[in-house]
Amino acid sequence: MGLRTKIGVAITATAALVAVIMGLVVHHRTATSQLETARESLEGRLAAAVEDHAAGADRPHTLINPERIPGPLRKAVDAGKRATYLDRSGPVPMLWAGTRLGRDTIVVRHPYTRQTDNLRKLDEALWWAGGLGTAFAGVVGVGLATVAGRRLNASARTAERIADGDLSARLKPRGGQDEIARLIVAVNTMADALAARLQAEREVTSNIAHELRTPVAGLIAAAEVLPPGRPAELVRERAERLRALMEDVLEVARLDGTAEQADTELRMLGELARRAVRVAGMDGKGPAAEVRVVRDCLVETDGRRVERILANLVTNAFRHGGAPVAVEVDGGTVRVRDGGPGFPPELLTRGPQRFRTGSRSGLGLGLTIAAGQARVLGAGLSFANPEGGGALATLDLTASVRDGEGGEGGADTAGGAS
Repeated sequence: MGLRTKIGVAITATAALVAVIMGLVVHHRTATSQLETARESLEGRLAAAVEDHAAGADRPHTLINPERIPGPLRKAVDAGKRATYLDRSGPVPMLWAGTRLGRDTIVVRHPYTRQTDNLRKLDEALWWAGGLGTAFAGVVGVGLATVAGRRLNASARTAERIADGDLSARLKPRGGQDEIARLIVAVNTMADALAARLQAEREVTSNIAHELRTPVAGLIAAAEVLPPGRPAELVRERAERLRALMEDVLEVARLDGTAEQADTELRMLGELARRAVRVAGMDGKGPAAEVRVVRDCLVETDGRRVERILANLVTNAFRHGGAPVAVEVDGGTVRVRDGGPGFPPELLTRGPQRFRTGSRSGLGLGLTIAAGQARVLGAGLSFANPEGGGALATLDLTASVRDGEGGEGGADTAGGAS
């Protein structure tokens, strides 16, 4: 049940409860007032009847020693009291009044039909008024809830856009000092603070990477002049990994910004996949990755970025998944599947996160860069753990497919990543 429905139901239920309570109060007060007025009038007639009977001139509607009167009234009269009693046991409600004068019982009565009808009509009017009031309150409640719900939905959508990386998203402030207005201010303030912190982080990361370029280049040059041997190979290997990590950090900093633009060109998707697999396995030390082209096609996209995405996916599959690794091209979709333990739940829920390390959740920067490049291309990149085990990454470039689709392709292999 949505917030609008809950607020509407709450207001309608409150209005209905108030209408019922007010109706009961008005009904009780009116019934009491009518009965008191009728009793006073009938007691006046009884007093006049007693005086006439004492003078020997009985009135036509006065009952003297009647055989049948209501039991409660007879008990009160026999006890020497002057009393009134409303009898509703018959088809016509009747108000009785009686007293004793010597040995005689003097009784007068009056039909209570008019008062009963008036009370019934009042109840009908109260029901109509309560129903219309409840309906009106429900409509007003739903309207107010709709206005509040729209403002809350706008806040939620803006927060979702900010969470998805659109740091320029802001809510339009409106007048008022209610809770929703405070929420709007809080969301905008949070977005400003988040954008400032991320910008500062990008600048620090970029500056550090730039400052490291010169000493890393010097380290690589120095490693080249070391005497041949295992220690020299270890130094060169570590220096190259440091250089690759530095380049990845710089690329992440660029992708976090908004200035990255794709340079589109027409390329065959199957050839891009083959080139990416070759790049991922350039060291030739790892196992082979298989490329299957089910249906090749022509795409208008940035070939360099597509190759980087696929190369990172293949590298991640070998490094954190397991053989066999297969790359399948089917129209504008490329699937990279491995035989490892699958992606961790955090990745499936939140997507790639930078600087995550470890055997199961060690994603480094490879998938982060792949996701950032896919955003620049306007392509879809999804991750799943399919039935049968392994991990599956899917790059969707169907929006970039152009005429000139190729036929079915075969399969080949290229060296995998270590």
